[in-house]
Amino acid sequence: MFVNRDSELQLLENEYNANRSSFVVMYGRRRIGKTTLLKEFIKGKNAIYFLATEENEEQNLKYFQNLAYEKTRKNILRPENTVSWEDIFDLLTQGKERQIIVIDEYPYLTIDNKGFSSKLQRIWDEILNERNVMLVLCGSMVNMMYSETLSYSSPLYGRRTAQIRLKQMDFEYLKAFFPDKSKTELIELYSITGGVPKYIELFNNDKNLHENIKDNILAKGCFLYEEPVFLLSKEFRETGTYFSILKSISEGNHKLGNIASRLNIKQTSLSYYLKVLIDMDLIKREVPITEKYPEKSKKGLYMIKDNFILFWFKFVYPYRSHLELDDTSYVMDKITNGLIDNHISFVYEDLCRNLIRKKAMMGEFGGNIAKVGKWWDGTNEIDIVGVNRDGEAVLFGECKYQNRPTGLITLLELEEKSSRLRNKEKLLVLFSKCGFTDELIEYSSNKENIILFKLLDIISGV
Repeated sequence: MFVNRDSELQLLENEYNANRSSFVVMYGRRRIGKTTLLKEFIKGKNAIYFLATEENEEQNLKYFQNLAYEKTRKNILRPENTVSWEDIFDLLTQGKERQIIVIDEYPYLTIDNKGFSSKLQRIWDEILNERNVMLVLCGSMVNMMYSETLSYSSPLYGRRTAQIRLKQMDFEYLKAFFPDKSKTELIELYSITGGVPKYIELFNNDKNLHENIKDNILAKGCFLYEEPVFLLSKEFRETGTYFSILKSISEGNHKLGNIASRLNIKQTSLSYYLKVLIDMDLIKREVPITEKYPEKSKKGLYMIKDNFILFWFKFVYPYRSHLELDDTSYVMDKITNGLIDNHISFVYEDLCRNLIRKKAMMGEFGGNIAKVGKWWDGTNEIDIVGVNRDGEAVLFGECKYQNRPTGLITLLELEEKSSRLRNKEKLLVLFSKCGFTDELIEYSSNKENIILFKLLDIISGV
């Protein structure tokens, strides 16, 4: 199923319609939908799609030659003939019609031949640059794609005309995959799958959350049973170090010093690994939103950003010995008892923050909120804080994902915590899965600085 990706598709169309040669670089972690997007884009167009493999360059060249022969039927490209990469690109692009050439999993070509990007640079400069062609290089190895195509040291640096870093889909598009699910079910599904299309497609619309978890994550041999291990092994050589970092963060070690101590790694060395995981969109570094210089802040906390990776490390990896013995009922009990408080509630906070962020970008809340995030000090934490253009915290929010209405005490506690930021003006925002008590509704009814959001309010367009 092809859902969303409108802006990325439009960018590709703009490059296709450009009155010049085009060179597009697309990258992003595995399962994110890059290949699906490219195949949607080339439908009905004069295009050749080549998927590089982990075999040697000679075999990949043969595969590319066979595709080119099937496309052009030029005798020189027949399988029994020996031709070069240069010859194939030249023969494919001699016509007047716009020719799209997609090379998927491009890093595989550079693993066997370290000089392949230099070879492609010559092909682009001497042949393709003046042809009616759109070249697309795509890959899942984020670090290699960057170093081979985008970094200053790459032979291809400066050649691209556009680039796309494909990320997870927004929560609001989940409904297209699960048309029969309730609002609550959508949030809980998203807490597991995140916005990764491949994970979403594995979950069955006719099954409940726990059935889907049992069938698609806990069952030995199923697609997601060892997914984090596969992801890391495909991206990194030092898989164990990255795995240990993610495991440590999932256990509650969020400070740089705590992670380094837990793994017995120097902080200076650890910073490199953390940056790589951030670049892969697997983790994020958060600081209190009020920090004036976030890059230099010593209050930074490292959090797992990917919903599925976080779920797996919390509820699958610690109980692998039980799963290997097919004792899924024990693990399902752990999930049932801890999923809301230890996982879904945190994802819900992210969704609420995103809604406030979007509304702020649309000019709501007086049109004066420049950034939205979390805030904490040594003893207090506020789920949502909006900072105005003068650097003052003016919006404060609390998120409650619980099976009872949120009461007045939550609002009063929020108001008390917000006073620590010495703000002149104050907008208080509450989100609640099960609505609000009559007392809170009555208390806030005549107060313009209090906004109450129900569960459904965070799902725009659903």
